[in-house]
Amino acid sequence: MTLRVLLISGIVSCLFACSAQQHSTAPKTQLSDPKSQSSFYSNLEGMSEQKLQTSHWLQSPTQNKRVILSTEELLKITEQQFAQQRYLKSPLSYPDTLSGQKITSLIEKASTPSKYPRFYPDGTPLTEKEYQPYIDEMALDSVNSQQKVQFAVVVKRAPMRKFPTLDRVLNSGMDYDIDRFQETGAFPGENLAVLHVSRSGEWMFVQNYHYRAWIQSKYVALTSRQTLEQFSKKQHDDFLMVTGDKVFTTFDPYDKSISEVQLDMGVKLPHISHQEFEKFELNRHNPYTGYIVQLPTRTDDGRLQLKPALIARSADVAFEYLPYTEENIITQAFKFLGERYGWGHDFNGRDCTGFVGEIYKTFGLLMPRNSSQQGVAEYGQNQTFEKGTAVSEKLPYYNQLKVGDLLYLPGHVAMFLGYSNGQPYIIHDVHGLGYENSQGEKVSGILNGVSITPLLPFKSYLKSIYNIKSIR
Repeated sequence: MTLRVLLISGIVSCLFACSAQQHSTAPKTQLSDPKSQSSFYSNLEGMSEQKLQTSHWLQSPTQNKRVILSTEELLKITEQQFAQQRYLKSPLSYPDTLSGQKITSLIEKASTPSKYPRFYPDGTPLTEKEYQPYIDEMALDSVNSQQKVQFAVVVKRAPMRKFPTLDRVLNSGMDYDIDRFQETGAFPGENLAVLHVSRSGEWMFVQNYHYRAWIQSKYVALTSRQTLEQFSKKQHDDFLMVTGDKVFTTFDPYDKSISEVQLDMGVKLPHISHQEFEKFELNRHNPYTGYIVQLPTRTDDGRLQLKPALIARSADVAFEYLPYTEENIITQAFKFLGERYGWGHDFNGRDCTGFVGEIYKTFGLLMPRNSSQQGVAEYGQNQTFEKGTAVSEKLPYYNQLKVGDLLYLPGHVAMFLGYSNGQPYIIHDVHGLGYENSQGEKVSGILNGVSITPLLPFKSYLKSIYNIKSIR
């Protein structure tokens, strides 16, 4: 083959490859399954293919685009929660030292053996003997009378655990999907106060903005208070925020610490402008087709090293908080539609509170971790119901819900999506399925993911809802 033919062949191959690549990175649109147009198969009465499209719920352009609360108002709510320190607490609010008694108390409160029966997946019950290695690893006997508080940044998405172990522990129902040692997730860029280190050094007991639990040391980069303050200020003043369900830094064959790092919705990282970067190459990749962020990484000795990293320009990101509108509430919620349920951010997903929490992060509002805390927190307009309130007394409120309203019942939260044919529908990250159909028959099963469901057939929801929180 001649050189000329080779060159032409290479150019043609490149054109096809580039075309395919451009297509693959184009913004995703919601597609209807062509095989579902005539027959939609679901064990959820009242659902249809059309209801799985955002367009079905965005019927009023004027209403959908109206700003409900300004970014400043939402940030103010977040600030007030931090000031109260009831459910949200800045890691930087910790003093340089804490008494050993205080640290021990915090750990024991978070890491107490359950009063309920617990089992390993193979059916072995946890007794005092099985708990003892976890208690030994906590190393409470090594807590000093006055212990230095260290500060750190999360470098990779990581589980936060009840005990310093990855052992999976189930309840008596042996539901593998619900790991009772899994508490929540921590995300790149989150600030941490490190209160204690386990005996092996492989775990740290930490405080992020809304939880205290154990995290693997390999996901944590230690730094000084001053450096963390500077990093936090940059996150606040000039950031790039993930507005998609998940975004990844670009692949980097020369530095694994910044290559394809997962960033979930609501993650904010300091932004570096191209002018500030002043280079036309980042590990043999021209950055002009992407965005540059300051990514926290961990050195071999566990210290923080901030590195420039690239995020493709096609990624679902923003340089400011999204306007808090009904359209954006629905759009953000739908980005998680179909994601598998993950108790405490397990399975690389999220649970009911993680679902609503990540959505509202993109508007500037941080929420408490647990549904019980969110449900009783005073922010927003709250319509509370006394225990035992008849469903008939609640129904008028269910008929005047607004998009984005949060419905709290014990152990769960759902978000109001809209009305269809006069019936209220919710979107939520939900494990089980149980409702009563129009024939009065009870239907049970599993959803185990972010799902859209009608509200009224879920009789247990109607009975158990104790608060409707409207953030308006």
